[in-house]
Amino acid sequence: MISRYDDVSFQTLIGAGAFIKGDLRLEGFIRLDGDVDGNVETSGGIIIGEQARIRGNIHALSVTVNGIVEGDITAPEGITLFSTASVRGDIITKKIRVEENVFIQGHC
Repeated sequence: MISRYDDVSFQTLIGAGAFIKGDLRLEGFIRLDGDVDGNVETSGGIIIGEQARIRGNIHALSVTVNGIVEGDITAPEGITLFSTASVRGDIITKKIRVEENVFIQGHC
């Protein structure tokens, strides 16, 4: 799993203030700091920043959430939810790490 301080080389970065409507299918590691209204799928990992809001399902190898996800998250290698995370959807993974004050509404 990716921690908040790991040095990761991103193939795709969607910056704060960006808005994307539609599904994303990408390769490699992704950092999302903007808004996405659609499903996100990648063969690598995803880091969702504190300012990000995702309205759709997420499928990735691993997922780190600092922002808001309104959809299901599937990540076979693991999911990390930091204290600023909010998830409204089901979580499917083998490993999960959850900090205090995380909001989860769904099945795990």
